[in-house]
Amino acid sequence: MDKTFESAAAAVADIPDGVSLAVGGFGLSGVPLGLIGALLQQGTTDLETVSNNCGVDGAGLGLLLMAGRIRRTVGSYVGENREFARQYLAGELELELCPQGTLAERLRAGGCGIPAFYTPAGVGTLVAEGGLPWRYDASGAVAVASPPKEVRRFGDQDYVLEEGIVTDFALVRAARGDRHGNLTYAASARNFNPLCAMAGRITIAEVEELVEPGELDPEQVDTPGVFVQRVVEVGVAGKLIEKHTTRARTGADAL
Repeated sequence: MDKTFESAAAAVADIPDGVSLAVGGFGLSGVPLGLIGALLQQGTTDLETVSNNCGVDGAGLGLLLMAGRIRRTVGSYVGENREFARQYLAGELELELCPQGTLAERLRAGGCGIPAFYTPAGVGTLVAEGGLPWRYDASGAVAVASPPKEVRRFGDQDYVLEEGIVTDFALVRAARGDRHGNLTYAASARNFNPLCAMAGRITIAEVEELVEPGELDPEQVDTPGVFVQRVVEVGVAGKLIEKHTTRARTGADAL
């Protein structure tokens, strides 16, 4: 039952090229930076990532993106990343945009064994009707567009059919975890991490603090160990802040 690995590099060593990868985090909160860095170092490429956003320039998944390791991504927000925009518009990266709540539910559904579900989000838009540019060619023309999705009426409202997401691997970050893979997240760092952990066939968790089985209060466990296959302790060093917002000090504060 001991699922621990001695390093992030060892935990991701068997991830091959061409796999799909669900990655937790929101902006730079709760991002598995250690595991992403290990993937970068070992040279894994041709990846399809599923994440709320694809990191930022120079951090998170943005590192793999900058190195040309991601061929396709599924996400709901692509701002804060100039290289992402450049690759997408140049036809170097395929992008499947998905409403944020729908993306969360697609990951949860996949983890629960639910193949598809109906949602009102996206009805009457290109999300349902098809035609969203997934990939451009070098001339700027749309090379691959999203297909139309099934729309069905329940009561007096239309709903669009969305498919659950299951990925080959998942990378998540937790504040605390035990050797059995039970995880607890800190505040907003919870975000997409529990959902990604459910969606991966093999889920790898980096934890800031590794504890022994029984030390975590069962009522505080956010991800049960049944969803997690590997755990590695990475500590808290290297955590990043996406945006620094400050004000000028005045009066007594300036002393």
